[in-house]
Amino acid sequence: MELKIVCRRAVLVIFGAFVLPMTIFGFARYSHKFTAIAEGASRLMLVKERKKSVGPKQAVPAGAEISEFSYWDIATAKEETEPERTSAEIPSPLPADDINDLIPYPTGLTDHDGVIQKYTYGHYDDDAFFDLDGGGQVRNCTDIPNRELIELSREDLPFDTEFNEGEPVILIYHTHATESFALEDKEWYDKDFYGKTTERDKNIISVGDRICAKLDEAGVPYIHDTLVHDQPSYDDAYYSSRDAVQKILAKYPSIKVCLDVHRDGIEREDGTRIAPVADIDGREAAQIMLISCADEGSGDLPDFRENFKFACKLQSRLESEHNGLTRPVLFDTRFYNQDLSTGALLIEVGSHGNSLEQAQYSGELIGETLAGLFS
Repeated sequence: MELKIVCRRAVLVIFGAFVLPMTIFGFARYSHKFTAIAEGASRLMLVKERKKSVGPKQAVPAGAEISEFSYWDIATAKEETEPERTSAEIPSPLPADDINDLIPYPTGLTDHDGVIQKYTYGHYDDDAFFDLDGGGQVRNCTDIPNRELIELSREDLPFDTEFNEGEPVILIYHTHATESFALEDKEWYDKDFYGKTTERDKNIISVGDRICAKLDEAGVPYIHDTLVHDQPSYDDAYYSSRDAVQKILAKYPSIKVCLDVHRDGIEREDGTRIAPVADIDGREAAQIMLISCADEGSGDLPDFRENFKFACKLQSRLESEHNGLTRPVLFDTRFYNQDLSTGALLIEVGSHGNSLEQAQYSGELIGETLAGLFS
């Protein structure tokens, strides 16, 4: 009997002195793997829920318009972030006309590798969204209460709209200038189209040209920065465009609005590319999305509320003048160099499923509204 007691005590001592500490150490050492497994499981469940919400892959025919709220729908905003800087030196951006042939638009795109589906973003009743008095909506992805943002949206613009002839008040630029579109309105894509080209008449710069053409017509002075900031380094594009914008603002302090014009990239899990569209005066336009960044507590965006006021005013004017053109403003804790001005925003024009004609038409509509804001 005493021997059994001694043995049991010995086992407990061994367990307490060696096994338990080693177990705790092992769990701590590999806890990140357990976390990864848990995250993977949660993602799997989310994917299943999203698939339930949108139905089977073939349930919605290509070209159909959808306006219902769904998990997939609110998750399709481009999760673009500024990559880590690759070097201490800011790369010199390349003039668009000098490198027009550097990345030619691909030819012979005939393989039907995937589906392009037209989609119309509509109105949302979820708590993350709220309506603007003048039209349009905001998707609030921050911890700031909707009621506070609604009050901000009702305040005046953070700048006056008067200007002197010859003194630019608007800056249009493109951090990712090579982002491009499909050349035709079609229901399929060839995977060899990777959505980028330096041919400025086929990429996002051409959308900026259409914006500026409308500003020209209205006599609103502007600058269009057509430097290609994502060449030679895509990862350093935001550092390159930041440097350029700072230099332009130093030279032209009259500038009140800085718009970084991009093209979105929206896909379903099955590879279907989404082309957000709206019928505007009998023509299809690529729907657009304004992105207004909130400070996450770092203090890097001290005037983000001023930018947000501008986003709300521009959103409402766009929506009231061209009903259906806009997706809800994305208000999120991002950065995108929006500390450089109280009129700094990022605009996503369409997606890689949209045609060039749809995107350029949207550029004209944006230009008309901007011109009206300053006229």
